[in-house]
Amino acid sequence: MIPFTICIAIALAVIPFIVRMCYKHELYDMPNSRKIHKIAIPRLGGIIFMPVTAIGMLVGLLLMNKGHNEEVEFYLSSFLMIVGAMLIYIIGLIDDIKGLKASHKFLIQTIAALIFPLCNLMINNLHGLFGLYELPLWASYPLTVFVILLIVNAMNLIDGIDGLSSSLSIIMLLVFAFLFHQLNAPLFVLLSVSLTGALIGFFYYNYYGRIGKNKIFMGDTGSLFIGFVIAYLAIKYQMKGWVNITNGDATLLTSITLVFIPCIDVTRVALTRLFKGKKMFAPDQTHIHHIIMQMGLTMHHALYTIIILYIVIGILNWGLYVSNVNINWIFLTDILIYFTFIWSAKKIGETK
Repeated sequence: MIPFTICIAIALAVIPFIVRMCYKHELYDMPNSRKIHKIAIPRLGGIIFMPVTAIGMLVGLLLMNKGHNEEVEFYLSSFLMIVGAMLIYIIGLIDDIKGLKASHKFLIQTIAALIFPLCNLMINNLHGLFGLYELPLWASYPLTVFVILLIVNAMNLIDGIDGLSSSLSIIMLLVFAFLFHQLNAPLFVLLSVSLTGALIGFFYYNYYGRIGKNKIFMGDTGSLFIGFVIAYLAIKYQMKGWVNITNGDATLLTSITLVFIPCIDVTRVALTRLFKGKKMFAPDQTHIHHIIMQMGLTMHHALYTIIILYIVIGILNWGLYVSNVNINWIFLTDILIYFTFIWSAKKIGETK
């Protein structure tokens, strides 16, 4: 609890200074055809996520080892993952300050994603999903990199209304904290709760902040870093050998469930644009939050609606799994629920 509280306090204390810096140097998130806001808003709130998380983890490690002579083990893989996180953080920061071509961002994201298989973190068993089980390395490596890129960009692109990316991330991280606590993996618990603390502090100014005063967006710096950490936790949790292999389908399903809404939404939007002959990452207003607002709901009501949908799918998946429903039928049910929701929302929006 101490690292968690410290991270919240630091975020609440530091963000007002970042807001003033953004106004001084005109570092704004500008309106475009994809975005909801109509005026420029400071965009560097996410700059605090990595340093505040690092402080929280450092405090936690010191508390864990207080009164003990044990040394904290530090592996090469840990160093490589930190390097990957820093690459993602830096590329987001450069994009927020100066702007960066999408191709350049994607290249750096790919390099960071390649670190996962090098650290033996990969999706190596699908536990019957799509009829597949143990995966050979030639399939596991590219699948892992693809999933990481999908999660990172999904968390980036769903950051379209106040509090959406941060609130979904808070839920994901708290669930991962609980799951890793059950597995007696304190470092992953510490990572989850430290970043959660930073996000809660940010959420206050993003959701409740006043335009022209203290309202701020996280920017690519924040959303890309969040995506990288969540991808790391999701892939680590589902790995074969991390838990008893008899419930490997449960760990895979859990990771899928936690990232399902952002990932299915960005997949739908990208494929729809591709089929229409548009660029996959061209700005528009076709994401789930845009569709909900076209129904006539406010931004905040759209946020609540997505959170409710997210929680309902999570509870449903748990209920279906404990009822011994096959993972394929659960995954198919999730897809049907999502597309039925999108279709219904569009129909309602067309009548407005």
